[in-house]
Amino acid sequence: MKIDGKKFSEMCISAANALNNDQVAINALNVFPVPDGDTGVNMSLTMSTIKDMNDFEGTVADCATKVANCMLRAARGNSGAILSLFFRGFAKALKGLEEVDAEDIANAFEVGTREAYGAVMNPTEGTILTVMRICAERAVEAARKGEFKGDVAGFFAYLLRVANETLALTPELLPLLKEAGVVDAGGSGFVTVISGMLASLNDRPVAREKEEEPAAHTAADFEDFNTDDIRFAYCTEVIVDKDEAHRSENSAAEFKAFLSGIGDSMVFIEDEEIVKVHIHTNNPDQVIGGALALGSLSMVKIENMKKQHTALLNEKEDQTPLKEIGFVSIAVGEGVTAAFRDLGVDVVVQGGQTMNPSTDDILAAIRAIRAKTVFVMPNNKNIFLVADRAAEMSEDKKVIVLPTSQFTQGIAAMMAYDESADAETNEQAMHAAAENVTTLSLTHAVRDAEIDGISIKDGEVLGLFNGKVKLAAENCKDAVKALLPALENPAFLTIYTGEEAKADEIAAIEEMLRAALPSAEVVTLSGGQPLYPFVIAAE
Repeated sequence: MKIDGKKFSEMCISAANALNNDQVAINALNVFPVPDGDTGVNMSLTMSTIKDMNDFEGTVADCATKVANCMLRAARGNSGAILSLFFRGFAKALKGLEEVDAEDIANAFEVGTREAYGAVMNPTEGTILTVMRICAERAVEAARKGEFKGDVAGFFAYLLRVANETLALTPELLPLLKEAGVVDAGGSGFVTVISGMLASLNDRPVAREKEEEPAAHTAADFEDFNTDDIRFAYCTEVIVDKDEAHRSENSAAEFKAFLSGIGDSMVFIEDEEIVKVHIHTNNPDQVIGGALALGSLSMVKIENMKKQHTALLNEKEDQTPLKEIGFVSIAVGEGVTAAFRDLGVDVVVQGGQTMNPSTDDILAAIRAIRAKTVFVMPNNKNIFLVADRAAEMSEDKKVIVLPTSQFTQGIAAMMAYDESADAETNEQAMHAAAENVTTLSLTHAVRDAEIDGISIKDGEVLGLFNGKVKLAAENCKDAVKALLPALENPAFLTIYTGEEAKADEIAAIEEMLRAALPSAEVVTLSGGQPLYPFVIAAE
């Protein structure tokens, strides 16, 4: 038995469906009991773009290439990026082949694993990489012995056993897993992929039980927007009937990224036939000009909400001059987003914990900026790999990814930007500024756990120091109080209040900080970030 392009597409679709169905269970395996564990969601969304390849016709090489391209652009989070890179290596190994057997699959596993390892600066054993590596090693060994020759289904059954055995060993390789009493979440997702592919080979393909829930920033309706007290004068709505050249999924990604930099309160809805946009902006002419590049306008509506002047609409190309440096930042929360824009960030990509942007989202934002050099601030370790992939794929400008793991570091980096300096000088200064920030974050535990000897109960407040869980407390004030000794006489403290922050908690924490650190300047800003009621930046 050999696998052709049609069968390989069915195997990949079955794997994508299996990830979709198991994403909640995979999320639950995340080591830290914080409410933003999203490995399952990231892996599922990364592979979900191939779910409609049922009618694929072509060679197995063509199919593998298409799968890899789709996944690479949709990759979200570290786990999704690693999975997409595995399939990119898989496609490289199958190049030029019409059909494949067990030996070809073994070679593809080896090349895919090498590709995934090569993208991670310091690979950690006991993770998805370990499961991939052991599967690849055993696959090559079996192929060299001539085992499973002509029996691809038997070969995948063998790989599934190896993957499950390796996954069970991950707690012995990574102490944090053992301490938390779980196996690696990414490794579990990879096992799910192999299981889904095997199910298709056995003529029992996995069916999709439910669709992924849309990210928060794309779920609103136009009626939800309050037009009071806004900074942008024109409420602009357009509906575009796409022309033939743009009738495909995500063909308007660059337009979406551009719009996010010229207004707020945006809703962007796209399918293969139309694009529907609602945005508050001071440049409705640019909205219309960008929309016309995609097709014909079936509806245009512009309202001057502030009634300060009359709109002059000119359907013209953007004449914004090319500048030296531009900025992309990933952020979530109305206040945090506004802070980045006020500091000069050109495009703020909505995302962060639980809603990691894809490679394509970041690449579209980069392309939307008319600058010779673009700095990207991921503001989340789980977005580093995706940001790096987007930087590599940018062809017309230099892209520098600053390794900011918290939005507080991104804000500090922007405050260090010197418009009169060149890109290299700014990179050094912004990196140093980001490194100089200490971040205290508070969230609530979503399950019982024990981390680094810390006993944690479901619902307790977790205190994180620079992203690492340090303690559990009954309330936010107690958590901040316990974290204070770790600070080294900061001169400035900025409190970013989240969606769940309560007025009495805010006042109590402000008072405590001023009393405990009388020489520090304390400022409170409404960040609006979800899941984390308080994030405190110390400098």
